[in-house]
Amino acid sequence: MGKASTTASKNAQTLTPPIPDKPKRKRRWGDRYDGYRVRELDGLFYLIPSIMRERHDSQVLFEEDIPIENLEKYVHRKRKEGCNIRTLHVFLAAMVRVMAMYPRINRFVSGKKIYAHKDIRISMAIKRNMSIDGEETNIMPVFPAGCTLDNVSDIFETELFNSRGHGNEEDTNATDGVVKVLKVLPTWFISFFVWLMKKLDNHGKMPKVINKASPFHSGAFVTDLGSIGIDSIFHHLYDFGTCSIFLAIGKKQTKLALDKNGEPYTQKFISCKFVLDERICDGYYYANVIKVFRRFIKHPELLELPLTDIPEEI
Repeated sequence: MGKASTTASKNAQTLTPPIPDKPKRKRRWGDRYDGYRVRELDGLFYLIPSIMRERHDSQVLFEEDIPIENLEKYVHRKRKEGCNIRTLHVFLAAMVRVMAMYPRINRFVSGKKIYAHKDIRISMAIKRNMSIDGEETNIMPVFPAGCTLDNVSDIFETELFNSRGHGNEEDTNATDGVVKVLKVLPTWFISFFVWLMKKLDNHGKMPKVINKASPFHSGAFVTDLGSIGIDSIFHHLYDFGTCSIFLAIGKKQTKLALDKNGEPYTQKFISCKFVLDERICDGYYYANVIKVFRRFIKHPELLELPLTDIPEEI
């Protein structure tokens, strides 16, 4: 891990040419430091945040079993070529790509208003080491919208390597630092602090240091349950923060399927479960996103080229 991560760290710092990113917009009245106010909405979407006030009121669930024969061949071939590409990297790259291509899924609701995230930020919970008692922490890498699969691999591995403290359990990231301060305080103060941060966040006034340290303030939360040998689950969204998508990636499995001639065969697949906030876009939009996500997993070579035609949010 050390040598590969060091290489990833160097590569992430010397990526040339610059990775294409979505254009930055000038901040206007009503925008937040972490998001732009979406002003052009279909009629019902003006009302939905007042009808469904919390994310747990507005969760919709999608399940998708994605064949992985081509994915496994691709990862095996890239490893033979000396590339440190893993299955998780492909899923992350597919998520980054659909969030760039379909910017409505990178929205969030706060204070009964709909905003668009300024960047593509994905949260993940990780273990500092893989023992059952190993300390858990969170990473929140930010990905330029035009990322290729190699870019995503470099950025993710660098963030992972740094957050694990190069093997030093005493090293902490921003999330760990805030938690270490709060956990020595009385419970009533922690409850008050969280309540206050949520109120400030509703008005876009939460301190930036808390926003930066919070894994709940991202476009998506991804968990790789397959890495610990279990299937995917429907994980709830958090009412605290700005995260509108939760993706759980399951373990590799096999099932009987039918080919185009109706003949049975054994198919390898991974089950992905999405929990989504239906207040930010309609179901048809989500369905198209998941179909494109599935295509990227089945054909990961499509992620090797940067996305240069990046759609702009409304």
